Amino acid sequence: MSEGIRVADVDEISEGEALVVDAEKAGTADDIAVFHSDNGRFYALNDTCTHEEASLAEGWIEGDEVECPIHSARFCLRTGEALCLPAMVNAKAHRVEVREDQVWLYPNETPQDA
Repeated sequence: MSEGIRVADVDEISEGEALVVDAEKAGTADDIAVFHSDNGRFYALNDTCTHEEASLAEGWIEGDEVECPIHSARFCLRTGEALCLPAMVNAKAHRVEVREDQVWLYPNETPQDA
């Protein structure tokens, strides 16, 4: 288990928005999008849609889902599961933790509620 990466203060990512953590900083092959859902929770997925080269951070967030801005593929923010066509491959989900009003990302660790 890693120490995690401090991403932002809770109030720095508005509800319904996402922040991208560069792959080099995360130590991953893809950038990671950290989402602040309109349900008040934080989630993280690989930023690149599995169907098309598009940033999921630029998509629409509703509840625990994000919709790709290109072809409307939807993914579960908790698990990364592809929920509809045209995406057929799940996105990789990463663990996020909020502590002391700070958002922490744990790249390549499975989310606790996945």
